Amino acid sequence: MAIAAIASVGAVSCSDDELGETIFPDVDDTLDPNSYTFQLDSFLKANYLEPYNLDFKYRMEDVGTDMNYNLVPARYDASVDLAVLTKYLWFEVYDTEVGTEFLRAYGPRIIHLIGSPAFNAVSGTMILGLAEGGIKVSLYRVNYIEPDNADQLNEFYLHTMHHEFAHILHQTKVYPTEFQLLSKDRYDPLNWQDRDERVCNSFGCVTSYGSSEEREDFAEIVATFITATDEEWDDIMYYAGRNYVEVGEDNSGNAIYDDPEDAQDDEGGLADGVDGVAILNQKIQIARTWFRDAWDIDLDSLRAEVQYRQSHINLDSLRNEVYSIGNPVVTE
Repeated sequence: MAIAAIASVGAVSCSDDELGETIFPDVDDTLDPNSYTFQLDSFLKANYLEPYNLDFKYRMEDVGTDMNYNLVPARYDASVDLAVLTKYLWFEVYDTEVGTEFLRAYGPRIIHLIGSPAFNAVSGTMILGLAEGGIKVSLYRVNYIEPDNADQLNEFYLHTMHHEFAHILHQTKVYPTEFQLLSKDRYDPLNWQDRDERVCNSFGCVTSYGSSEEREDFAEIVATFITATDEEWDDIMYYAGRNYVEVGEDNSGNAIYDDPEDAQDDEGGLADGVDGVAILNQKIQIARTWFRDAWDIDLDSLRAEVQYRQSHINLDSLRNEVYSIGNPVVTE
């Protein structure tokens, strides 16, 4: 089974880029009302390009993809669903919390949809998203979207968006170095995909991918805190306190762990030597303070808005924002 990864390419700071009013060429953007894609193209122009200076690409471009993978384009209907859901569950959240100008200034300039997953056969991982220099975010496996499944939307799309945006923000204003010290001896950039996620929780990382390196840890903390339900977060904290200890290896050389509730070392301390709950709470507090001081964003309020919207999705109404364009609006 493939393990999900979210990759970042480049470390370009948005604050160093004089992008101006738009990065896109000055061309005639008049849309053909007779085109099959007129409704979606009109929606994207009005809801992404004009307010955010963002090109939402659903027609896959070879030049914008990694030719090492066998990829297919996103279906039109799947692109409609992801476009309206991304607007509702991501862009409008930031609009509510800090205003449209914030994303116009700091948000990505391109979102590129790809229909299929990108598998890395060597590592056994599946790329969910790719951020390039704070400018472009690619989202994969769009053709497998389950638009009425909030858990699936988070796992493969919205979590990725929050993760990549955390990278964009910390490439612009760095978070405190204190964060780098909390799990510095636990990161494993080469073998993170082989780690049991519960074990990663026990030493203070929210996901296996977050245990790969410090900057991925930070992005995963932010994205997971925002998108995880209260029940999911409670599960993470439960395993964070389980004191996992390595008890051997399986036939493939992978570590086997045990999780005795009362596991202690010879001096009566935690068996794994780490208070995972305390570490996670420290990481969240660092992120919370950084969002407040660097960006004037209340991370808890942002999370609350996401949680509310995740549990209040009217898919028919959202789709109607596209499919009603050029047609009479039908209301019930």
